[in-house]
Amino acid sequence: MCGIWALFGSDECLSVQCLSAMKIAHRGPDAFRFENVNGFTNCCFGFHRLAVVDQLYGMQPIRVKKFPYLWLCYNGEIYNFKQLQKQFGFDFQTLVDGEVILHLYNRGGIEQTASMLDGVFAFILLDTANRKVFLARDTYGVRPLFKVLTDDGFLGVCSEAKGLLNLKHSTSLCSKVEPFLPGHYEVLDLKPSGKVASVELVKFHSCKDEPLHVVCDTVEALPSDFDLETVKSNIRILFENAVRKRLMAHRRIGCLLSGGLDSSLVAAVLLKLMKEININYPLQTFAIGMENSPDLLAARKVAAHIGSEHHEVILNTEEGIQAIEEVIFSLETYDITTIRASIGMYLVSKYIRKKTDSVVIFSGEGSDELTQGYIYFHKAPSPEEAAEESERLLKELYLFDVLRADRTTAAHGLELRVPFLDHRFTSYYLSLPAELRIPKNGIEKYLLRLSFEDSNLLPKEILWRPKEAFSDGIASVKKSWFSILQDYIDQQVDDLLLEKAAEKYPFNPPKTKESYYYRQIFEKHYSGRSSWLPHYWMPRWVKATDPSARTLKHYKSAAQE
Repeated sequence: MCGIWALFGSDECLSVQCLSAMKIAHRGPDAFRFENVNGFTNCCFGFHRLAVVDQLYGMQPIRVKKFPYLWLCYNGEIYNFKQLQKQFGFDFQTLVDGEVILHLYNRGGIEQTASMLDGVFAFILLDTANRKVFLARDTYGVRPLFKVLTDDGFLGVCSEAKGLLNLKHSTSLCSKVEPFLPGHYEVLDLKPSGKVASVELVKFHSCKDEPLHVVCDTVEALPSDFDLETVKSNIRILFENAVRKRLMAHRRIGCLLSGGLDSSLVAAVLLKLMKEININYPLQTFAIGMENSPDLLAARKVAAHIGSEHHEVILNTEEGIQAIEEVIFSLETYDITTIRASIGMYLVSKYIRKKTDSVVIFSGEGSDELTQGYIYFHKAPSPEEAAEESERLLKELYLFDVLRADRTTAAHGLELRVPFLDHRFTSYYLSLPAELRIPKNGIEKYLLRLSFEDSNLLPKEILWRPKEAFSDGIASVKKSWFSILQDYIDQQVDDLLLEKAAEKYPFNPPKTKESYYYRQIFEKHYSGRSSWLPHYWMPRWVKATDPSARTLKHYKSAAQE
């Protein structure tokens, strides 16, 4: 995890423009470099480094003697760089995983490069010999990327939008800062003036397609029939492989642990594999919640079962409310459920940074979307529609859960790893018959749970624990975090303001005091950029006015039992 920033064709002095690059300094607390491009005085790269792999030669932009005309700035981890090196006989100059991008590009061009990378990434690749600039982002947008391109060819690229908002240019940049689409690469021509022109934007991978890089995966071809025992075995093998490849790190590994199925499975498999490869420090797990909340109690049980060094962060109501503005500033969104769920994750990340030496943090993001874990999937009209909804959610992860997970951890200089979004694991799971993937016997993620039932990785009551609405999971027995938030915000937003919300905010108008409160804060920092969020996250197939699971009938009845 780090922060990347680049400008091409700047009309203004670069020493002034580079102040914008400091807006993302939190993403790379270990080092910073600002470098001009030879022969193009108005083009430059900025890089904030979190040193996780090759601490000696890992600074960027990466340039190697073999390809003096290539400049690479990337944020991410390429898990199969050693397999690619072996397969194609690449001669590496550094130990940096991202160096493989240069060799792949030289061998087969940008299409092959993007398609063969097994990992999470956002990168800017400059080829001065052929006068090309390339941008690319991983399938699910686990690593963020924003760009601004003006009509006269000035290009700005950054890990977060905030690094592009104060750039100086002869024409307005306001409305043009936008997220770069996941699973795509863009080709731009670099003119002698340093300005660029977009040539094409190409989608190189869809979540359902088996990735091209499977040819050099450490797990070979698996049985392809849909016999239940075969499917369960394949799920276990591929998930374990997803966690194993993400152990690549020179910094201490930790794991977020809510006590729910997803984070518990990640933690249990992670600890098992760390023992197998003799990592000689205990796995630190981290839970957050109010005193005696369901999540804290469940996480405690999992930690005791797997034997991790467990840390509990008690959520202080006042601290949670005070964090709202800084959370919205970090997230760059006004989505209701994203902000609610981010407060706890932001505060637990703050604790990890201040109180421990864990830097590489595993988490369970992506499972709800992939394995149909949201409560409203019980209401799906058919298995086919549930499968379509699962794919839609995965495509939009970069706007919601993946955005939350990246920004809340990156705000505190941590690197997130999400094995449930492994390319091979997700494409396999999505290839299974729709009927196999739906909730069964009133239990969501039934197939995933069943696959690990005989593994003894987790206590049975955790493996089959129903999904909690996040605000309930971290709540105290006395009062939910959801209720506490509503009570506070009710005092902050006048009824009259809400009545006129659609006039003030015609795009995605707030319907509740809570959404109005978040929108006010968002507009304070990112005025006029409401289009970054195309729509609010909301459950389907139910008449919901709030995104929380706690408002759904199935959830209420399950909670009451």
